[in-house]
Amino acid sequence: MNALTTHAPILIIATPLLGAFAAPLIGKLGWTVRTAFAGAIAALTGCFAGLLAATLYTGGGAPIVYVLGGRLPLPSGLAAPIRIMLEVDGLSAFMALITALVAVVAVLYSVSYWKERSGGALYDSLLFLLIAGVFGLVLTGDMFNFFVFLEITSVAACGLIGFRTWRKRSSEAAFKVMALYTLSGLFVLLAVGLLYGQYGGLNIAYLATNLGGTMVDRVALALLIAGLAMKAGAVPMHMWAPEAYGEAPAPVSMVLVANSQASLYALFRVLFTLYGQSLSAAAVGWILIVLALLTIFVGVTMALVQKDLKRLIAFGAVSQIGYMLLAVGVGFAVLATRPDFGLTAITGGIFHMINDVACIGLLFLAAGAAIRASGSRDLHSMGGLAHSLKGTTVLFAVGAFALAGVPPFNGFASKLLIYESTFQLSPVLAVIAVLASIVLLAVFVRAFQAVFLGPRLIARPEPVPWPMVASMVVLAAVVIGFGLFPGFFIDKIVTPAANALWSGQGDYIRAVMGG
Repeated sequence: MNALTTHAPILIIATPLLGAFAAPLIGKLGWTVRTAFAGAIAALTGCFAGLLAATLYTGGGAPIVYVLGGRLPLPSGLAAPIRIMLEVDGLSAFMALITALVAVVAVLYSVSYWKERSGGALYDSLLFLLIAGVFGLVLTGDMFNFFVFLEITSVAACGLIGFRTWRKRSSEAAFKVMALYTLSGLFVLLAVGLLYGQYGGLNIAYLATNLGGTMVDRVALALLIAGLAMKAGAVPMHMWAPEAYGEAPAPVSMVLVANSQASLYALFRVLFTLYGQSLSAAAVGWILIVLALLTIFVGVTMALVQKDLKRLIAFGAVSQIGYMLLAVGVGFAVLATRPDFGLTAITGGIFHMINDVACIGLLFLAAGAAIRASGSRDLHSMGGLAHSLKGTTVLFAVGAFALAGVPPFNGFASKLLIYESTFQLSPVLAVIAVLASIVLLAVFVRAFQAVFLGPRLIARPEPVPWPMVASMVVLAAVVIGFGLFPGFFIDKIVTPAANALWSGQGDYIRAVMGG
């Protein structure tokens, strides 16, 4: 157990990588063996993520540093770490839990989704590669490896979006995503090059001790904000997100939401841990707030006019990125003065990340089941599915109410923290956030009525296989559990993540640099 605990950070990345490279070979042994192998990889990855999080939370929250090919402290005479490092604090562990949840649910749902389709082994390979990239992104302590994992997620995501080559729109969506992901990666790579040229190192803790607010630092920050906001799907750089979420297979759409949140995590890590107070936090915070308001407004208004069920959910997912940006933007705007509502805002934004993955993921999976049963994505030709798909109907309603922030579901708990904290900075921000949630509720009530209520438009819809139902039930349990007992989960997993941003920069640096 001690060895597993020690090596958990690298095992979390290595296990899905093993799955990615072995899946094509295992797939030749048949569907049963391939499915069992994929389930074992997902389960192991989830266990390692849980073990790492438990170790961190029970150890007082001190960052865990894992050095590949060496150990800390730094060898005598070296001022900067030169080895590859993974550094795990409360926020990294929180993101690892989100990614593990998504991985397990996606693999379970895919058991039936790809049973009667060709290419299942290649699909598993790309899926595990994407999961490994997300884990690497949220655990690395080095800016260059951060870029490498960012590109791994981009390549795997594009492959999964365009995987259904027989659908023309899937190929078009993959091409659009590839173009914008490439631009995002170039921005990040330029920023990494500028920082390396200026300071001669790329370890995040080392850079954080040396940043001095120079013009080069500011240009690098602008490039990082632009690149990571684009990858996260924030307006006006969101053009890829509705296409990707809408055209990808249902379980992939859910994983892409986690991938977008990993980019948000990276943005938050850069702002709070890398730069901290070496820049004008208030100005950057208000930039995030403006981006957040644009993202909320565009996401909600575009969802209003959609006739395609998955694109409607996709624009709802875009709007939720805005809520997370809004909360963390408020926290960063007041970082210098540190009022209590700043920490509340960050807590709400981070709590909304896991709530968003659960409810948006549930909606995508329920939509996938409805589309599979009806053979259509058009809201006007899917009516009456509740007559045959009672379980899917209830699960879709749970996801919709949670997304709109209706009590007692989890979306209400996190949005209430966001409303409360943003109101203390500016009542206008809170009013806009509340109104957007009300409109979003109306959008999903309309979608629910169109898809599930009314007379039967499909004579004999296909039944939903049990693995698909089970995966939706898992997410629904998260939605309801986090909504009924928000205090427990905030205390155990959200508060350590929020503190890692709000006041954890010093601990993060000392874990590597000492002192």
